[in-house]
Amino acid sequence: QVQLVESGGGLVQAGGSLRLSCAASGRTFSSYAMAWFRQSPGKEREYVAAISWSGGRTYYADSVKGRFTISRDNAKNTVSLQMNSLKPDDTALYYCAANSKGGGLPQFYEYPYWGQGTQVTVSS
Repeated sequence: QVQLVESGGGLVQAGGSLRLSCAASGRTFSSYAMAWFRQSPGKEREYVAAISWSGGRTYYADSVKGRFTISRDNAKNTVSLQMNSLKPDDTALYYCAANSKGGGLPQFYEYPYWGQGTQVTVSS
């Protein structure tokens, strides 16, 4: 089992950048594929990006490709999301998630482990 805690959210102007971090507990972090999802009020939870257990493969939703970068540090039990060129449409509660099946899964129900979320607000 793994426990996840996100940080790094905040208020930023359009065009700006933020870096989200997710700290994981447990000694088996490197055996989990990780992902970031986001959810806005009234909308379904949306897949953003994912990374394989080794970090060798990354996956992105079309809406963030070229602007966001996911990475992980298995020695520090962390996964990060660097978000550049932010847009008001990126405003959402961002969640870190883990699964033991494999990387790149875009469906939220494939992830049994979730953090509490960190709010990102992009002003126009």
